[in-house]
Amino acid sequence: MYRTTALALTAGLMASAASADSHLTQVTFGTNWLAQAEHGGFYQSVADGTYEACGLDVEIISGGPQVNNRALLLAGRIQFHMGGDMLQAFNAVAEDIPVVAVMATFQKHPQVILAHPGVADSWEELRDLTLLIGDNGFTSFYQWMIAEWGFTVEQRQPYTFNPAPFLADDQIGMQGYLSSEPYLVETTGGFTPNVFLIADAGFGSYATTVETMASTIEESPEVVECFVNGSILGWYNYLYGDNAAANAMILEANPDMTQDKIDYAIGKMIEWGIVDSGDALTLGIGAMTEEVIGGFYADMVAAGVIEDGIDWQASYTTQFVNQGLGMDLRPQ
Repeated sequence: MYRTTALALTAGLMASAASADSHLTQVTFGTNWLAQAEHGGFYQSVADGTYEACGLDVEIISGGPQVNNRALLLAGRIQFHMGGDMLQAFNAVAEDIPVVAVMATFQKHPQVILAHPGVADSWEELRDLTLLIGDNGFTSFYQWMIAEWGFTVEQRQPYTFNPAPFLADDQIGMQGYLSSEPYLVETTGGFTPNVFLIADAGFGSYATTVETMASTIEESPEVVECFVNGSILGWYNYLYGDNAAANAMILEANPDMTQDKIDYAIGKMIEWGIVDSGDALTLGIGAMTEEVIGGFYADMVAAGVIEDGIDWQASYTTQFVNQGLGMDLRPQ
């Protein structure tokens, strides 16, 4: 049912990128990490033919610790790239790099802070802990935590992506990814940690964006439209429909992935509204608005993370989103 609906919506609501002889345009989408459930909607539309229905033959290539797919985008070797949050997009504008975000997969940033239950049971109580924060986090979201919430440089210690110090000391909090570190603590530490989503504390960036070059939008808007619309439908079907074929692709692409990790991640994305919340509830998955992006830009300037004066509006376009596509696939 979901596949049939998706194909019908694709045919009816997208401008076709296919020619009369059904020739498919080949494009490549580079992710920013190894295959996982957080990439599921894209694999879904490859697996169930949604991209193909509007004229695209999509290849997904995984990122990873030794892979820089964004460099391949800049070099013209791939057409679409999975971005991080809007800070990456702002920095591209600041460096005069013509990369444009065309879709925001995650309405909420999945970055979290973990704490031991009974020690820090609220976001404010995290200020009493030593916090393990990585270098990238320290120069981005933690600067916002300092400016907005009164956290300090002194309470931060570098996070080496080893949970052992956190597990051994209940006076330590730890950064994490919603579907990763909490799962690790539950399965290895034997307890369920308190999990605080920085988005729920006000860190208002979209995350897991879809990026392409400005020239691609100008020269091949029908290709961009097909990829964005296909991805939107893929996410509805992955979260709420039959995702078995997509999960099989993820498991094949990432030998270290397991079905229980996939199931955990899907559950957390739905429970916390990572993909389908906020503006997506009225505008559809993938939504982006000037209010959200402009507000986040102002917050980052105030926190000293980026300099003022950046043409932040050049970092994204809403040309291909906010049309309510696929919303009828959401369970009532």
